[in-house]
Amino acid sequence: MLRIQDINVDNLTVLVRVDYNVPIENGKVLDDSKIQASLKTINYLKEHNSKIILLSHLGKIKTAEDKKKNSLLPICHKLSEILGEEVKFYNDENKNKVYQIVKKLKNKEILILENTRFNDLDGNLESNCDIQLSMFYASLANVFINDAFASSHRSHASTVGITKFLPSGIGFCVQKEIEKLDVIKNVKEHPFTIIMGGAKVDDKIPVIKSLIEKCDYLILSGGIANTFLKSLGINIGFSLYNEKYLNEVMEILHNFKQKIFLPVDVIVGKKYDSNYADYKLVNEVTKDEMILDIGPKTIEKYKNIIAGSKTIFMNGTIGKYEDKKFSNGTREIFNILSKTNAKVVIGGGDSVGAANVLGYKNSFYYLSTGGGATLEYLAKGSLVALDALKKE
Repeated sequence: MLRIQDINVDNLTVLVRVDYNVPIENGKVLDDSKIQASLKTINYLKEHNSKIILLSHLGKIKTAEDKKKNSLLPICHKLSEILGEEVKFYNDENKNKVYQIVKKLKNKEILILENTRFNDLDGNLESNCDIQLSMFYASLANVFINDAFASSHRSHASTVGITKFLPSGIGFCVQKEIEKLDVIKNVKEHPFTIIMGGAKVDDKIPVIKSLIEKCDYLILSGGIANTFLKSLGINIGFSLYNEKYLNEVMEILHNFKQKIFLPVDVIVGKKYDSNYADYKLVNEVTKDEMILDIGPKTIEKYKNIIAGSKTIFMNGTIGKYEDKKFSNGTREIFNILSKTNAKVVIGGGDSVGAANVLGYKNSFYYLSTGGGATLEYLAKGSLVALDALKKE
């Protein structure tokens, strides 16, 4: 797999797939971390007098209404502000006009094309890796660079399709992701602790199964912990869990019970009462309550494990951190992690977002830009868009 520095980009037009799928509110970018992550590649291309075309998706496009709230124009304004120069933007779907604009691009100039998923309104052309759309993208440039690690688990026209028609490689953001995540994938410093939380269960089970033999401790919270508790016959009330994985987690518990740590006390809420919050031992949860955070005994228990660890991977949040009543667990675990000497890698959109919101953005060894891509890379050791670069 070639890197951007292995490819001649001098005075050439370079198409870069970035990941600018960032939160936007009232036309303003709320978190520019992913934009910042692309700057090294952009600046490298400018140093080599390249003409730069950026592609990205933003949100999901199912209806014409979705296009109004998912335009990349606010991101264009933000990138222009960060770089201190004009960044061109083109939002028309007329392909002939795109060619004309690209033809007029000067060396070092940057052009952002509109959300790649706008092409999904007419036959899912982007998401289905349509060959014609892939050829169109490729016809705009001399070289393709994938710098969107967080989108590399998708076989889309803008991630995989283009590689069939252009010399292709990876940018600096993707290189950094691989380097840092390989610390977890090929862990050498033990004890190695995994902390899994958050609402989603489906994408976490494969990672647990992939890393459970390598890790020394597996700390659980959130929906994944609830699923394990449910498999043990513990009443979790209205708490989120996944019925589909009960048998699998029972098998994991049976084979690796000495490594797995579950909450012993919790903070609960009620589905139909947003003001309700109470402290319970985990076996005291009633049928109308929901587990939304861990309690102080569990925090202390997890603290002791973290303190002795050398390598730590965290995915997902500890509780419903967006609600102040249930944010203590996430905040406390981040605080404990920030004081450890271990290499701490935070992976997944929710956990990285929480680290940023709660003031721990610069406290850890690495915060991955990937969500599902991070988990899939750790579980499988590869991603479809990176595999396409190796083949082409």
